[in-house]
Amino acid sequence: MATPAVEAPSNEPAERTRIFRTDIQALRALAIAGVVLNHLWPLRFTGGYVGVDVFFVISGFLITGHLLAEIDRTGRVRLGRFYARRVRRLLPAALLVLAAAAALVYVFLPYPRWERNAAEIAAAALYVENWVLTGFSVNYSAANEAASAVQHYWSLSVEEQFYVVWPVLLLALAGWGVRRAGDRRRRALLLICVIAVASFAASVVYTQLAPSAAYFVTFTRMWEFALGGLVAVSASRIRLPRRAADLLSLVGFAGILVSVVLFGPETPFPGWTALLPVLSTVAVIVAGTGHDRLVHSAVTGARPVQWVGDVSYSLYLWHWPLIVVAPFVLAGPLSTVSKIGVLVISLLLAWVTHRLVERPAQRWRWWSTSTRRAFAGMVVGMIVVLAAAGSLHAAYAQQSSYDLPDGPLRAGACVGPAAIADAASCPDAFGPPESAVITGAHVYWWAPEVCRPLDWMVYDDRATTTLCDFSRGGSDATDVWLVGDSHAEQWQGPLLDIAEKRGWRLTISHFGGCPPADVPFAGFRTPWGPPEVAVCRTWSRDVSAAVVESRPDLVFTSMAGRLELLEGDLSPELAQERFADGLVADWDAWADAGSRVFAIVDPPLNGDVRDPDCVLLNPQHPLECARPRAVALPPGDPLPLAVEKADRPEVRLIDLTDAFCDDRSCFAVIGGEPVYYDADHVSRRYSRMLADRFESAVDRAPGT
Repeated sequence: MATPAVEAPSNEPAERTRIFRTDIQALRALAIAGVVLNHLWPLRFTGGYVGVDVFFVISGFLITGHLLAEIDRTGRVRLGRFYARRVRRLLPAALLVLAAAAALVYVFLPYPRWERNAAEIAAAALYVENWVLTGFSVNYSAANEAASAVQHYWSLSVEEQFYVVWPVLLLALAGWGVRRAGDRRRRALLLICVIAVASFAASVVYTQLAPSAAYFVTFTRMWEFALGGLVAVSASRIRLPRRAADLLSLVGFAGILVSVVLFGPETPFPGWTALLPVLSTVAVIVAGTGHDRLVHSAVTGARPVQWVGDVSYSLYLWHWPLIVVAPFVLAGPLSTVSKIGVLVISLLLAWVTHRLVERPAQRWRWWSTSTRRAFAGMVVGMIVVLAAAGSLHAAYAQQSSYDLPDGPLRAGACVGPAAIADAASCPDAFGPPESAVITGAHVYWWAPEVCRPLDWMVYDDRATTTLCDFSRGGSDATDVWLVGDSHAEQWQGPLLDIAEKRGWRLTISHFGGCPPADVPFAGFRTPWGPPEVAVCRTWSRDVSAAVVESRPDLVFTSMAGRLELLEGDLSPELAQERFADGLVADWDAWADAGSRVFAIVDPPLNGDVRDPDCVLLNPQHPLECARPRAVALPPGDPLPLAVEKADRPEVRLIDLTDAFCDDRSCFAVIGGEPVYYDADHVSRRYSRMLADRFESAVDRAPGT
């Protein structure tokens, strides 16, 4: 494990000979294997994402060791040269793949995907992608969008932010004014311990409070770099007996593998659970310090393993854009064979990029001998990528300008939901859509200019309530509320059309992922952090009280009750009962105040039972996207049970299931119209075609 490393030509002062460690290269190979296999086979390698944490520990170890060695030799760190080395090492390949990703997105992805991809390509080029994803993670609508082709750059952004801050901290607090190397290292040890403890505590707490955001933010990962740094600071004192080193290294590799196999999307991460892969990586590095060969060296030092470690950086860059684009290139979801093909192509591109970009960029004399030229090259490269992102966004803006969310709808006996009502008379009721591309005309949350946000029921700058007044000042206009999570918001299209037609005053209050019900809410799909839960419960109480106070004529409500969690270890049946009881409590209060309540049954599942891109990938054969009724409509929706429990004429059920399913199957295209906007929500166009069903329900209700 201790062979001299080949250094790129440089005019920098001679440095002590660096040591190349095959165990660290093997760690890189294991880390990238976990990440790539997790992305290709997420249901098998469920915890492969811990590979990123392995990389963070390695970076902390190597960079800290390099910086302390320079401080020991010279008493300082030449920051310009340090950053220039990072630029030459990392940016050429990263910027090349970003430019290639922009081209792939433009050529192969439907244009509605261009906007988000353009924004994230720009963020990745500026190494702030993790903060952009943090923002998306707390934006419910954005969280439902398809992943961009450069989403994986979040970890590179975290790492670059570490590279910017770490040398300054070490120089300022460990090297300044201290002459003896031993004193410097003791001060560095104390500094790194403080950072590690503070960051780990923040990671544990923030993972509980805001688990989605905690995954991406920099401060929840700094302790991983810091633990690698602690090993570097202590390296001169570490030399385990051979047998102890053998055992520790095997335990370390085993711990990483256990994380890859046993962790999953439900694991609270990075928090305390990240200790297993992080400490396992530390164990391997500590065990290998001072030893040329250990018991695992025959395997970890094998050329194939080392080769994967060599190309791990480029492989990380290339694999994800190919995974995102491949289904559109192949016009179908990825099979096992096509996934293997993506893996092979990723390895090939990684090898080519490593040989022709990574290594030459570090050795090109014109660039490697000048700090200024390194930074100039960085700026030029970033400008090129930002220009590509800007062009992609401009192309999206031009295309989307033709989208009309409130435009006229197609009509006919075999168009949209009318086709399933009389499928036997329609020659192709479930045939190809007029267009498989989901555009701005399908955006379920769009509202016309007449709708204005209200300045009450605002939570953490999140406006939840909008008034759409079509009454034209009429004093006898019907007051209507639409209340719920985004599964209520998806019905605002038909209700806006009716409101305009009938002169209603329509108030829409929604909170993504949060049910308007008197229940101990705990999260949507996965548990939320306490602050998010508290805000949801506050809105739920406030909106219920607002409905009682406003005494509207009609209240429409809906929610994704099957996916919303309640506190406690409840069986599905008991959870449904509790949910229904909480709904009845609110509905009784609304009805007692004089409102007619209409509960809209949640539509069949989409992304949980089929690829959300199924229609895009099967435009000529959308029946491939049909799913058995029992699969798409699992039990658990509390709304029908709640209406039954309420048992009063003022509370009515609107069940539109027959507009999505026949007796056997539920469909993704009906009457030439795509049914869904995204993985979770009905398309605006399709929902608007059901306006007559809402009008009929209102007209049939007693007292309306």
